[in-house]
Amino acid sequence: MRVLIQRVSEAAVRVDDRVVGEIGPGLLLLVGVTDGDTEEEATFLANKVANLRIFEDEEGKMNRSALELGLSALVVSQFTLYADTRKGRRPSFIRAAAPEVASPLVDYLAQQLRELGLNVATGEFGAHMHVSLVNDGPVTIWLDTDELR
Repeated sequence: MRVLIQRVSEAAVRVDDRVVGEIGPGLLLLVGVTDGDTEEEATFLANKVANLRIFEDEEGKMNRSALELGLSALVVSQFTLYADTRKGRRPSFIRAAAPEVASPLVDYLAQQLRELGLNVATGEFGAHMHVSLVNDGPVTIWLDTDELR
């Protein structure tokens, strides 16, 4: 699994001019799933994300987590995180998991974040979404379970 984390002041997802998920301060998580990913990896990522110390403390150092601060997360599925651009000019998405595999794992990740104590909003799997955000910092971090274990 891959997660692109963006620390945000606010973020929202719209589908057909309706807001399906929005948060104030917290984390926007763009989530990619590949074949072979498991609930174990989603649980690992949820814990890593919730406890990642990327928010400033009183001294201005990145020393506090979203969980510690009681912040929110907006979870958005993004199969394009598994784009393969090595050949030609058109990306291949063959490494992205099929919807019937990816959708439950993205939902599971969101549920794990909720169980840890984060307020979680989501996008709409498979829909054409418009994601807006105000990146705070900017702080953008890449997590890939293949690189973390």
